[in-house]
Amino acid sequence: MKQFKERWEIQENWQLLFPFLGIVGLLYSSFKLAYKFTSDYHIAFTILATLVLYFVFLKITLFLFKKLENKWVVDYKWEMIRIFIVFAITGTSSLFVGRPIIKLLGITKENLNPIVYWILFIIIGLIFYQILLVFFGWLFGQFQFFWTFEKKMLRRFGFKRFID
Repeated sequence: MKQFKERWEIQENWQLLFPFLGIVGLLYSSFKLAYKFTSDYHIAFTILATLVLYFVFLKITLFLFKKLENKWVVDYKWEMIRIFIVFAITGTSSLFVGRPIIKLLGITKENLNPIVYWILFIIIGLIFYQILLVFFGWLFGQFQFFWTFEKKMLRRFGFKRFID
């Protein structure tokens, strides 16, 4: 445990919450994906597929941590886990918020061309993603990181004059 704390630069025990949430989230995602493809088979096969996917996702995640470690400015390594969690929650939340909004606007697959529907769905989801990213960043104590990230993203979308 001491090596784990040193590796992720954890000073207080409450900071262990973020690696724990990261591991649980990775396991949950692995299970959902494995179950989607193996629900017709025996549960042992689903568990095996979950474990395989978990280790693959863990390797990818640790690779991303290595790549982003020098690019993202954070005080401690455990904060990167917190940032990844914010991105995951924001992506999921933007879909949950976007679906009712698009229905409220009367936009459905039945009354629109499917391509137009999906383009509008992505645009509406992207709008809520921007708002929720800053909100969840603030909620998880990373407001400054996500505000800077948001401004950079909006500049890339061509909204430079509204930010500066």
